[in-house]
Amino acid sequence: GDVVPETEEYGIYNFVYRADRPFDPAKLHQWLASEWPGVIRSKGFFWLATRHDRVASWSQAGAATEFKLGGRWWATAPKNMWPDDPKWRAAMQKVWRPRFGDRRQEIVLIGQDMDRRALEAGFDACLISKSQFTLGPQAWAKLPDPFPAWPAPMAAQ
Repeated sequence: GDVVPETEEYGIYNFVYRADRPFDPAKLHQWLASEWPGVIRSKGFFWLATRHDRVASWSQAGAATEFKLGGRWWATAPKNMWPDDPKWRAAMQKVWRPRFGDRRQEIVLIGQDMDRRALEAGFDACLISKSQFTLGPQAWAKLPDPFPAWPAPMAAQ
């Protein structure tokens, strides 16, 4: 017989939240403690203003969440460490920004009956303001950061 995809049978869908400014750690920490109706799973990576050179890894399934060090941004790696693969370089060019390289927010949300606009507005409210953004990483480092400490980044080779 006909197979009905889960997306149709259960109304499950996803969207990707993206932004090119870092999160204010205190605002994000508070947002993470709120309810997100309809969200079943979310995953991806994010940029905390206070941890400018390190990628944060994001994983949530139901009530289980994990936010940890995911590595470092390619923008902090010496070019001789970059892959030579043309497809990789083309993909990197799509996300690269002149001042901050590949730093960004990219979080996939998967769920049922999610209010995408409300979720995006919640994430947007966690970004540092446009005026804070112009101050740069040295000023951002002074923001309160309630997230647990991460190991020191590996030295560039």
